Amino acid sequence: MIESLRLLNFRCFEQVSLELSGAGKIFVGENAQGKTSLLEAVCLLLRLQSPRARQTRQLIREGANGFGISGDVWGRNLQVRGDRKGLGLRIEGEKVLARQNYLSESGLVVWMGNEDLDLVRGGGESRRRFLDFIATQVDPDYRRHWNRYRKALAARNKFLKSYSAREGVVKAYTQMLIEHGSEMIRIRQALCGKLRPYAGENQRVISSRDEELGITYKDRSKGDLEAAFKEVQDSETRRGVTLAGPHRDDVKLEIASRNAKDFGSEGQQRTVALALKLAQGEILRELGGRPPIYLIDDVFGELDPRRRNALMNLLPADTQKLVTTTNLDWWDGGGLELEVTTVKDGLLLEE
Repeated sequence: MIESLRLLNFRCFEQVSLELSGAGKIFVGENAQGKTSLLEAVCLLLRLQSPRARQTRQLIREGANGFGISGDVWGRNLQVRGDRKGLGLRIEGEKVLARQNYLSESGLVVWMGNEDLDLVRGGGESRRRFLDFIATQVDPDYRRHWNRYRKALAARNKFLKSYSAREGVVKAYTQMLIEHGSEMIRIRQALCGKLRPYAGENQRVISSRDEELGITYKDRSKGDLEAAFKEVQDSETRRGVTLAGPHRDDVKLEIASRNAKDFGSEGQQRTVALALKLAQGEILRELGGRPPIYLIDDVFGELDPRRRNALMNLLPADTQKLVTTTNLDWWDGGGLELEVTTVKDGLLLEE
């Protein structure tokens, strides 16, 4: 999957050259040494998204003008270069101008971290982002609708706050939100339907109980975005913000017909988060046509032995796993043949 990874002036790393086996690798070290940044670099190389940074400049090593990431992925060399102006992309040394063309040639990713508890405990944004991250990886149409919706939403909110030439412009952007938002909702609903059986089975295996996991997409427009916009029109004018559309939808998670956020124990909530992320991997394989790479950020040490063993057993044997951890006290192999590399002060030290 990823045969090699090279970094230049990325986060705390001045320069890194790393070979990876098909099974993957464990990166061990204290906090703030750069472990998570390695996984972040892989995510950026494959999906052009960082799970931690909203702006490209946050990824540049202090004192540098830009960063570079390259890797041999599925037999092809990918390169991402970033500076304060944005990202530059290459495949096999050739410039790629359209992100969609780059993403169609890169790999698929499942990111697992302790923040996954927000899928259960947090607000709707975490759950929407979860669905969007799956859909944008496997459906070019969704990626197009998602990008255009976000741009139209930002512009509409801007004009809702202004006082000049507002009505006509806002109406035009409303039509764009209806067009692209309706497709986003349709694809999200279908995706929830595909996630439900995978996540439900994972829930039963990890919990060792016959706990039914409910996954329901909550479309606040109730199938009619045009009517939803008309309903909130006066409120939007007063508040200066868009109040209808898929950016306000949610996913309801239930354990045995009870809201997982309000009634689930911490153990149950962790199990739901794991079940969803493992289901994500199965969906990516099914719809994306190839197994994803699992980026697992300091998760194993936070799980009790039963959930840890269940997770290990559920990770597909034919996928590459890149794992970070602060120690190896919990590690007994568990059937995973992973090399270990120590990360200290932005340097990689092979065991």
